[in-house]
Order: sequence, then structure tokens, then C-alpha cells
Amino acid sequence: MRAVVTRVQSASVTIDGQVHGAIGKGFLVLLGVHEEDTEAQARKIADKICGLRVFVDENDKMNVGPKDAGAELLIISQFTLFADCRSRRPGFSHAARPDTAIPLYEMVIEECRARGFHVEAGEFGAKMAVASVNDGPVTILLDTREL
Repeated sequence: MRAVVTRVQSASVTIDGQVHGAIGKGFLVLLGVHEEDTEAQARKIADKICGLRVFVDENDKMNVGPKDAGAELLIISQFTLFADCRSRRPGFSHAARPDTAIPLYEMVIEECRARGFHVEAGEFGAKMAVASVNDGPVTILLDTREL
């Protein structure tokens, strides 16, 4: 799995002109599922997201985890994170098909909720408009093959 985790002051996702999910301070997470991913990768990436100490402490150092910072999460499915860009037209053959990707995407959401986070989400496969007010900016790339 891959995740692009951005620390935000706020973020939202709109589908068909209606706000589908919105958060205040926290993480906007764009989540891609690889065709070979399993529940183990879903648990691993959820654990990493929920433990990233990138919120500032009283000394203005990134040393505070999202739970202690009162962070919320907005998790958006993003199959394009597995784009093969060797040609000018990206290929997506390594992104998981919906029958694999949807349960794993939903598992990451539930794993984060189980850790006590308020989680909003997009809708898998929907055309979404995502808005965010980045904080920092701080953006971290996670890949379970490298964790």
C-alpha cells in the first residue's frame, strides 16, 4: 500500500456537489492499494498513519503524534498512486481491482477508527473533489514495501 499523508488545518471531499466528508486539524490521506496487498499491509499502514509524530510540540519541533494533537483523518482512495509512468500515458495494472481494493481500503479506515480517531472518507470509485488547507506544509509518503 502507498499513502500520501498531508498534515492539514482542514480538508474535505465533495461528491456530486455535496460535501461527503470534512475534517479540521489532522491528516488528509490519499491511499493506494497494490494488487498484491493483504490485510497485513492494511494494518501496517494504518498503524504508521496513526503514529506519525509530525505535529509540533511546545518547542516547535515535530514530536507530537496525531492522537495527542487531537487530529482527525480524511482517507481518500487513490489508485493512481500505483501508476506506471515509464510511458507518457500512465498504466495502472498494478493497482488492485475493486474486489481486492475496497475491503482493504475499508479495513484501513476501520483500523484507524479502532485506534480512537474520527475518520471521514471518500467513496471508492467516485469522482471526488478534494480540498485541503495544508499545514506546514508537511507531506509524508508511506509505502508498506519500505516500512
